[in-house]
Amino acid sequence: MAMKRVVVLALLPVLAGCTRMGPDFERPEAWWKPASWLATAPATPPQAQPSVPVAEPFDAAWWKVLGDPLLNELQEQLAKANLDLRTADFRLAQARAQLGITEAAEGPRVNANASYGRARASQRSITARVARSYEPYDLFQYGLDLSWEIDLWGRVARMVEAGEAQVAAVEEARRDLQVSSSAELARSYVALRGVQRKIAIVRQNLEIAQQNLRLTRDRAAGGLTTDLDVANASSQVASVEAQLPVLEEQQSRLANAIALLLGEQPGARLAALAVPRAAPVVPPRVPVGVPGDLTRRRPDIRQAEANLHAATAGIGVAKADFYPRITLSGFGAIQGLNVSNLREGAALAYSIGPSIQLPIFEGGRLRRTLELREAQQQEAAMQWQRAVLVALHEVDNALTAYGTEQRRRDRSAQAVAAARQALGIARLRYEQGVADFLQVLTAQRALLAAEQDMADATTNVSLNLVQLYRALGGGWDPATASAPAPRT
Repeated sequence: MAMKRVVVLALLPVLAGCTRMGPDFERPEAWWKPASWLATAPATPPQAQPSVPVAEPFDAAWWKVLGDPLLNELQEQLAKANLDLRTADFRLAQARAQLGITEAAEGPRVNANASYGRARASQRSITARVARSYEPYDLFQYGLDLSWEIDLWGRVARMVEAGEAQVAAVEEARRDLQVSSSAELARSYVALRGVQRKIAIVRQNLEIAQQNLRLTRDRAAGGLTTDLDVANASSQVASVEAQLPVLEEQQSRLANAIALLLGEQPGARLAALAVPRAAPVVPPRVPVGVPGDLTRRRPDIRQAEANLHAATAGIGVAKADFYPRITLSGFGAIQGLNVSNLREGAALAYSIGPSIQLPIFEGGRLRRTLELREAQQQEAAMQWQRAVLVALHEVDNALTAYGTEQRRRDRSAQAVAAARQALGIARLRYEQGVADFLQVLTAQRALLAAEQDMADATTNVSLNLVQLYRALGGGWDPATASAPAPRT
C-alpha cells in the first residue's frame, strides 16, 4: 500500500498540465484585405515628376529618406532621452515582474521554519485528560513546509499564458509610443524648417516693400505722385513686417516641442535650430510595403492581438475553476522537548498528501465569471478588427494627402512664377507713369501670398510623408521583436 501511495504521488506532477480548459488562441484574420493600396493615390501629371509610393520594404529608420543629417541625429537622441519612452520601459519591467509572480505558481512552494514555544495544557482540556499531564513543557522544532497545486486542468498554465500575452501587449504599447514619438519629432522638425522658409519669404518681400517705399518717396519728391502712394507703400512695409513676430513665435514653439521630446528644458534647442537649413526633400520613390505586412508592423494592431490572446486565455482560467483543485501538501520537521532531542532520529515528524477542493455552490459566481471572460474576449476581437480598419483608413488617407499635396505644390510654383512676372510688369508700368501704385501693391500682396502658399504646400508634402510612415507603423523593426514561445 505504501508503494502505491508513492506511485500515485509521483504521477500527480506528470499529469499536471496535460489538460487545458478553454479555447486555444488562434491568430485572427481581418475582414478587410486590400490587395494593394497604391491605386487609391490620385495620379499626378507626368510632367510634375512626383514622388511615387512603391510597394517595396522600407527601412525602420524611415526618416533617413528625407536626407537630413540633423534630423537623423535628433532621432538617435530621442530613443535614449525621451521621458515617455523611459517611463514605458518601467511599465514593461513591471509587466515582466508580474509575469514572474504568476509563473511562480507553476512550481512548488517550500518554506523553512523554526520555532520554540513553552506551553501548558488546561487541566479541563481533552488533551490534558488523555495525556494526564498538566505540567508546562518546552517544544523545539525546525523543518520544511511544501505546497504544490497540481495543475490538472491547466488553470495555472492559462494564467501564465495570459500573463505572457499581457507582457507582449505592454511591449507593443511601448513600440507604438516609439513610432508616435519618432513621427512627432520629424513632424516638428519639418514644420520648423517650413516656418523658417516662410520667415525668409517675408524678409524678401519686406525688402521689396522697402524698395517700393523708396521709389514712391522719390517720385513724390519729384512731383510725379502723391503722398497717398507713399502712405500706401509705408503701410505695406508695416504689414509685411508685422508677420515676422508671429513666425518667430512659431519657430520658438516648435524648437521647444523638439526639446520636450528630447527631455530638455525650454530654449535648450532654440539656438541650434534657429540656424536656417534647407527643408527636408522627399525622395523620388517612397517605399511603403504591402498591405499584408501592416498587421505585423503596426504596434497598435499587435497590441490588440496580444490583448485578444490574454482574453482568450482568461476563458480557460474561468473554465478550470469549475473543476477540482488538487494541492499536494507536505510537512517535515524535527521536534523535541529539549535541544538534545533534535539530534535523535525519533524526533522526525512528517506528513504528505494531496488535498482536493471542489466547488459545489458558488451562487452563480463561476458561471457569471465565465460569461464575463467570454464577453471580454469578444470585445477584444472587435477591438482588433477595429485597429486593422483604422490602420487601413489612415494609410489610405495619408497616401491620398501625399499625392494631392504634391499637385498643390506644383500649382503653387506656377502661381509664384506668374505673381513675380505680374509684380515686375506692374512696377515697370508704375515707373513709366502708365499705372497707379495700387496695381503694384496688389501684385506684391499676390506674390507674398503665392510664395507662402507654396512654402506651406512644400512643407505639407514632407509632413504627409511623415504621417504616411506613421500610419504604416514605421519607426521600429519587426524583425527585432521577441515574441514569447507558445506554451504547450
